[in-house]
Amino acid sequence: MAALSTLPQLNMDSSYGVDKLTYEIFSILENKFLFGYGDPNPKVSNPEKSHGNLISSTNRSAAGSNGKVRILSIDGGGTTDGILAADSLSRLEASLRLKSGNPSAVIADYFDVVAGSGAGGILAAMLFTRGRDGGPLFTAEEALKFLVKNRRKIFRSSPAGFFRRVLRSSATADKLFGKVFGDSTLRDTLKSVLIPCYDLSTGAPFLFSRADAFEMDGYDFKMRDVCTATSADPTAAGAFEMRSVDQRTKILAVDGGIAMNNPTSAAITHVLNNKQEFPLCNGVEDLLVVSLGNGESEFGAGNVTSSPTAARLLRIAGEGASDLVDQAVSMAFGDCRTTNYIRIQGNGIKSNNNNSEKAKISNKKKIDMLRETEFMLTQNNVESVLFQGKRIVGSSNVEKIDVFASELVKEQERRKTSFLPMVALKQMSPSPRTSSATTLSSLSST
Repeated sequence: MAALSTLPQLNMDSSYGVDKLTYEIFSILENKFLFGYGDPNPKVSNPEKSHGNLISSTNRSAAGSNGKVRILSIDGGGTTDGILAADSLSRLEASLRLKSGNPSAVIADYFDVVAGSGAGGILAAMLFTRGRDGGPLFTAEEALKFLVKNRRKIFRSSPAGFFRRVLRSSATADKLFGKVFGDSTLRDTLKSVLIPCYDLSTGAPFLFSRADAFEMDGYDFKMRDVCTATSADPTAAGAFEMRSVDQRTKILAVDGGIAMNNPTSAAITHVLNNKQEFPLCNGVEDLLVVSLGNGESEFGAGNVTSSPTAARLLRIAGEGASDLVDQAVSMAFGDCRTTNYIRIQGNGIKSNNNNSEKAKISNKKKIDMLRETEFMLTQNNVESVLFQGKRIVGSSNVEKIDVFASELVKEQERRKTSFLPMVALKQMSPSPRTSSATTLSSLSST
């Protein structure tokens, strides 16, 4: 791989065989899944050629494209408890209203799939669960205000906490979410929703999915429980026990960030393999993806102690996994990543305003998180380069959001005159149910 040529020369010792094997494995993965996912005979020895084939294939597909599936992905973890992502969505919603000429436009109107982990899962639920008027429960601006007001009730900072977020009390959070979502379930969401958690009872990730909920009652869960599960304290003591609507599926859930802190790849995989709901989507060239981070890691160069705690290492690993997903997804888009994929994240440059200085005095004092997220949004955007880290580009995060809003509006307008549906999602009744138990079908008895 070209990226590996920049690494220091390997020592010619007994470990060289292992290093060579690792190189070959990554070469195969790179060509098969990043540069030539549609090519049954990937050329390991010439990734540049495979990359060119993908670009040519992309251009051919784009020329006859029937449209694009729009995906929103929201990270868990981070240093802002979801407020950076919420602020980004508020900016995006405002731009969509301006560009479309519709002052009532909401985020759910312009996306077909939403995936969120942890705080991102809570945001996804608020923006895509159907309210009594048939629209979403929250606008992006309302969701931002909700997180700013209630983040202390949902999360508390802890030096020993995973991603610096530990659930204060699952009972407290569940009560809060109960007031917000009532008896709404995954079936009451407006679009395709994906929210992960980690199931301690099986020792494996679990993905709450709207599509699965429509297929079987055993996979339909109350949204209040889904939000509590994806943000639950990642320890056995803080696990949240929950059951499906029909009481047949039991989960012992902890933080979705353990399973997938950045759920973008899960959302893309869901779309590309779900031909029933996305029949015309054949590759990344048929996607528009917005991926939102939740704050840059504070564990940059020179900021990690010589003996970090296990919890700190867990956080580093989680944030590193998010960056790796971003790098891989960005590379998979190839030549169309500048038009079909956007990642919003802080670039690591700290604000020098007085508010930041005051926050350093004591972490017990209230931090003006909105001011910090506003600063992150005005920073220059960063783009990922696979196995080579990130590079800062000329456009700011706000400018990137504004440009991508135009692409979303174009796709919305295109669908008004299209004869072929790009998306064929199952729909429930226009109004949410008052009691989830009343909708159980005979399928549960099978």
